[in-house]
Amino acid sequence: MGLSDFERKLEKGVEGVFGRVFRSGVRPVELGRKLVREMDVHRTVGVNGATMAPNSFVLVLAEADFEQLADMEDTLANELTQLAKTHASEERYRFAGPVEVFFEVEPSQRPGVVTIDARFRQPEPGTAIAALILPGGDRVPLSNEVVSVGRASDCTIVLGDQNASRRHAEFRPVEGGFAIIDLASTNGTKVNGRNVTEHLLKHGDEVLFGATTIRFEQD
Repeated sequence: MGLSDFERKLEKGVEGVFGRVFRSGVRPVELGRKLVREMDVHRTVGVNGATMAPNSFVLVLAEADFEQLADMEDTLANELTQLAKTHASEERYRFAGPVEVFFEVEPSQRPGVVTIDARFRQPEPGTAIAALILPGGDRVPLSNEVVSVGRASDCTIVLGDQNASRRHAEFRPVEGGFAIIDLASTNGTKVNGRNVTEHLLKHGDEVLFGATTIRFEQD
């Protein structure tokens, strides 16, 4: 869902909450526009060449404006989180950690004025910030540990697939997310149908080991 889809969804008044206008004139759709703009303005290039965007957003509103959205705070935060992820995917941005959206009341803020504090926030060690979706639907969380894949019994993900190598590949945490590294496997590793030896993953990528497909999802 890109910004235009987000705008259309809000302007249709989904569940009767997004179509409203605050008394000050602020509209929820404007928050989406501001958030995307903050991502673009504050993006930077990491040491590995990946374009990094802020992943933590605090939307600061006047008390009167916050009262207007209090009953849809969680729903709107979720929509804004999905918007940030989709915009990052479209622009090939990477995040330092999970995307977070919070609302904060500032007593001195004038009604109608919304500011966004956008930051790069690292997750706590051991915090899962992505997941692998296995063929049966099970989820394997990814954090700061290497996840190995293959037929060997000591691999993190053990494959019952004779087309896979004993130690086929590894998912490794890197700056900007996770990479899949092929360990010189016999039949190779594919991402979205293309052979790779090392590949920085993005949300929704499908990784093929032998005849087994695992989906990568960014939290």
